[in-house]
Amino acid sequence: MDPARDDRSQPFQRLTRWLTPNRSTAIRQYRSRARIYDLELALFEPVRQRAIGRLRLKSGDRVLDVGCGTGLSFSALEGLVGPEGSIVGIEQSPEMIERARARAADNGWQNVALIAASVEEAAIPLAADAALFHFTHDIMRTRNALANVCRHLKPGGRIVAAGLKWAPVRTMPLNILVWNAAMRSTSTLEGLARPWSHLEPLVSELVLEQMLGGTVYIASGVVAG
Repeated sequence: MDPARDDRSQPFQRLTRWLTPNRSTAIRQYRSRARIYDLELALFEPVRQRAIGRLRLKSGDRVLDVGCGTGLSFSALEGLVGPEGSIVGIEQSPEMIERARARAADNGWQNVALIAASVEEAAIPLAADAALFHFTHDIMRTRNALANVCRHLKPGGRIVAAGLKWAPVRTMPLNILVWNAAMRSTSTLEGLARPWSHLEPLVSELVLEQMLGGTVYIASGVVAG
């Protein structure tokens, strides 16, 4: 390979990295954040609770927690599906899933199964009633990941996604906060204006809500039968 040609390609490679999700970048990000992740997400607990409420779970349901991180959603999900239901968490970060595993063990949740894999490659072992995507921008911008989840939802299964988005014009200064948060939690800024756009054709009855000055969205819909 011509070294000069290779050097010229470096700026393009750096640009394309920001245009598409990058798994190795994401794993590095969450390796550094694992110890403080729970504290960093504390501000967004109202968003989590509202998103989980929109799953409309009931006792005995089976739910996928997609990009489950340290398992912060497990407690609320457990409270809804009960011991007769089940939770499958999918997480590619070794450091994050280890904390999720410890959380489940510490609470004695026998109905939590964890899959250590990227979502697009995850071997999901069941047909679920619902799926939660909480602050998982890279996954939301990966079509194969969304397709894999949808294949493992029952007809009529609900999907709820929540996360960062660019603020609307009227609250444009808030995008400084969005930028800072995105640089720590995503490997791509692509699609940040409408993070749910790849999900939209996969569901019906899409409902969109914005919170925190339009810097956060919650999108929900039903998988077609």
